[in-house]
Amino acid sequence: MRRWLLLALAALALLGSTPAFAVNPDEVLSDPKLEARARALSSELRCLVCQNQSIDDSDAPLARDLRLIVREKLKAGENETQIRTFLVDRYGEFVLLKPTFTPHTVLLWAGPFLVLLAGIGIVWANAKRRTSPTPVSPLTDEERVALDRLDQVG
Repeated sequence: MRRWLLLALAALALLGSTPAFAVNPDEVLSDPKLEARARALSSELRCLVCQNQSIDDSDAPLARDLRLIVREKLKAGENETQIRTFLVDRYGEFVLLKPTFTPHTVLLWAGPFLVLLAGIGIVWANAKRRTSPTPVSPLTDEERVALDRLDQVG
């Protein structure tokens, strides 16, 4: 019985963790195909206020403005590439949740792999250092006498 209760709670938690879209009803386009394109494009654009959300998920006024711009441009007949280009020209490449691979974003794309390689190198160097023990020199006569004295006292 307890297992079923835990399973039901887990299912409720998963259902409750679905994203909440911030698109207001007055923003929704009447054409379902255009609205689907707007939602897809909005999910790829970063909210410049929140910075960790797409404009589709954000309640910020600027995100609303960007959603409206996207929808206006779609209604005007522009395609997704033209809209992305317009927004990048206006706000910079930061507006894209997935920046393009260009010479000035190489570090952004390669950074995680470089950090991973550095971490592997550090772990490998530490493991190598631990496996090669330092040679132990034998005790001198003075050290042996001092050790014998300690053994007699203790």
